[in-house]
Parts: sequence; C-alpha cells; structure tokens
Amino acid sequence: MKKLILSALVFIASAGVSLVCIVSISVGFASCTDAQQAKFGGYGQTFKIEVLSGGQVVRTYKSTGKVLSESKSDGYYFTEMGTMKLVEISGDVIITEE
Repeated sequence: MKKLILSALVFIASAGVSLVCIVSISVGFASCTDAQQAKFGGYGQTFKIEVLSGGQVVRTYKSTGKVLSESKSDGYYFTEMGTMKLVEISGDVIITEE
C-alpha cells in the first residue's frame, strides 16, 4: 500500500502539482483506517465472492479485480475470472481479498 501511495505522489509531483496538494493528499491517506486503505487499494487484486443461502455457501466466484457495490442497494458487481463476464449479485455475500 505504501508503494502505491508513494508512486501516486511521485506521479502527482511530476505533473506539476504543488507541494501543498501533495502534503494534503499524504495527510488524507495517513488519517485513513487500515480498512479504508485496503478498500481504496484493492484495485488490481483478486477477490473471492461467496453467495450464501440459509447460512450456507451456494456459489463461489473469483473476480479479476475490485468488487464494486451498487449505490443505495445491497448489490455488488465484478468481472468473473472464469468467464470474463460481468456478474451482478445481491443478498448475503462474503467478499474476501485473496
């Protein structure tokens, strides 16, 4: 995660952004909780998505990247690794970063 932040800051600095902006961004990242940093940095990672019914896992997917949530819904969507197709699910799910 630290490498990602450092890379972003170097990129921003090379683009001519002021030192004030860089410091502000750094402080913002530093004030995030571990969970917030993991959620932000989850792009490019694979995730295991387990769909539950009656407390039992009834379907398991593996994403090619970040699992995104629908706004104002209990739904999620992602690209499934096996088929490379968009999958949209809702209900009881467990999402685990691999």
